[in-house]
Amino acid sequence: MSLTLRFLGTSASRPTVERNVSSLALIREGETLMFDCGEGTQRQMMRYGISFALADIFFTHMHADHMLGVTGLLRTLGLQGRTEPMNLYGPPGSEKLLWKAITLGSEKQHFEIMVFEITPETPLKRSGYSLVPFAVEHGDRLAIGYQLVEETRLGRFNPEKAREMGVPEGPLWGKIHKGETVTLPDGRTIEPSELVGPTRPGRRIVLTGDSRPSEGTIAAALGADILVHEATFATETGHSTAREAAEVAAKAGVKKLVLTHVSARYSRDTSELEREAREIFPATIIARDGLEIDVPFESTPPD
Repeated sequence: MSLTLRFLGTSASRPTVERNVSSLALIREGETLMFDCGEGTQRQMMRYGISFALADIFFTHMHADHMLGVTGLLRTLGLQGRTEPMNLYGPPGSEKLLWKAITLGSEKQHFEIMVFEITPETPLKRSGYSLVPFAVEHGDRLAIGYQLVEETRLGRFNPEKAREMGVPEGPLWGKIHKGETVTLPDGRTIEPSELVGPTRPGRRIVLTGDSRPSEGTIAAALGADILVHEATFATETGHSTAREAAEVAAKAGVKKLVLTHVSARYSRDTSELEREAREIFPATIIARDGLEIDVPFESTPPD
């Protein structure tokens, strides 16, 4: 089951020749979720092969470099004849500004657009996973991060052992795999633990948007497969340095840290940021526009 991150914009505040402003696409089993939509994101989608068939855009906060691109993207979708609904999600207080962006330059909507304000107490349950908002610190701006949390997977079923035990192949295998105790035609009772290994964790991706380091982010990221954290470069109000982001990753015990929201000062050469972060957390990479990261399942030994 595929899970991929594609970075569409990795620059802080303003675009540069090398980097567009903030946007990230997460593709899970063909479903595309977008997080933030800075100016020019629709062109980045074309450039890096991200489908316009997405139905959900999630905003971390309402600064222009994170949401200005939604106007152009929605206009383009309308011109292409889209009829499917589009869902926009943002923190409390974002609905009014999002509707201004939606209606800017066009009073007629060619497809249904729905805007939802979400809070850290309101996980969004989807098929096989949940999106869990969490509070982040970004100056006086209300902002949220997002966790994508997959459901725990069933343990591995052992077909060879099932055959050896004389369990007929078919519906009984499915019941046992799902945790049901079954009775065979010969009267024997088979417990799931005899043929099914322990449950296996799903994957977890944590996206902070713009934020200072915080205990809330550390708690949300505990043990995550990937933490995507900003690293603007200086301790500006509401932002983090590469070192601070690395400290969050180390405290949370994540598997990989990906730094984004890079200052124009480091647009061409991020080696200083990388060196600073890796002194604290070696499993760090600096995102660039177009970077694609596949997120595998945690390796587990066969039963």
